[in-house]
Amino acid sequence: MITIRDIAKRANVSSATVSRVLNDSSPVKEEKRAAVLEAMKALDFQPNLFARGLASGESRTIGIAVQMSGSSFYNLVSDGVSASLEELGYSPIYSNRKHRPGIGLAAITTLINRRVDGLILMGGDVSARELKEIRNTMPTIVVGRDISGRTEETVYIDNFKPAYELTKVLIEAGHRRIAHISGNQKHYDGRQRLEGYQQALKDYGIEPSEELIYEGDFSSESGVIGVNSLLSRGINFSAVFAGNDPCAYGVRLALYQKGIRVPDDVSIVGFDDQRESAYMTPPLTTVHQPARELGEAAGKAIVALARGEPFESPELVAEIVHRDSVRRRV
Repeated sequence: MITIRDIAKRANVSSATVSRVLNDSSPVKEEKRAAVLEAMKALDFQPNLFARGLASGESRTIGIAVQMSGSSFYNLVSDGVSASLEELGYSPIYSNRKHRPGIGLAAITTLINRRVDGLILMGGDVSARELKEIRNTMPTIVVGRDISGRTEETVYIDNFKPAYELTKVLIEAGHRRIAHISGNQKHYDGRQRLEGYQQALKDYGIEPSEELIYEGDFSSESGVIGVNSLLSRGINFSAVFAGNDPCAYGVRLALYQKGIRVPDDVSIVGFDDQRESAYMTPPLTTVHQPARELGEAAGKAIVALARGEPFESPELVAEIVHRDSVRRRV
């Protein structure tokens, strides 16, 4: 078995220098680093990350608890996290939390017991008290939630402003009866999107109506159920702001089943700009969020926290993507 001493002898450096190169724990002169890397390649040395972690007190792994592993948005965020962790020499360990708080905490506890160096929590509704307890245990970054007073440990995209602007698109297209099938109001993004929708209506002199709001759960099923609920109660609307793109797909299906044309009779907008949205009939007007960049920022943030280094959360901006699902009302 090839050892650090073998590499040091071939590279004509000390074992301590080899260790510093392997762990990237402190600066090494470029010529010595190159000699060590060349020796490793010549000896076909593959570093044992687990053993290296035991020696350094690090596991070089990051635990990632995901709210919904089947979501296209969170899949893109996860891709960004994995890419940035790999670049920094860390490996991700994923646990799917779905929407059940009990299982979420159990999954987080399991990750902590795996001796990860830090945690990334994607979305969800873990309470502020629980978050404090988790952060007292290890470095933690929350993705997709604005935690008041803890901006250095949070990476998120503001949802209020794009929801406001999206509602404004519908209003300026002549719509006044705009239904909103919201996301789960226990979740930060669901609340902010509802608040943005309501504020835009108020600013244009339209009183928000509770009868036009149906609380869904970001699923396609809730889009179907929400539209059917509105129609069964005889509530008139000319546009629907769906809480996210999958919800918009359900809205589109429910309207089609009732013989209601989109966008001729009812306009639809969504949120997240999932890949399928450009291929919906008609293509969906929605909000594009830089999901992969969000994940990359989260990966860099958790490694910085784990190393005790400063990190400043980048300002990521969502943009409206105009397609064919909105028509001016005459």
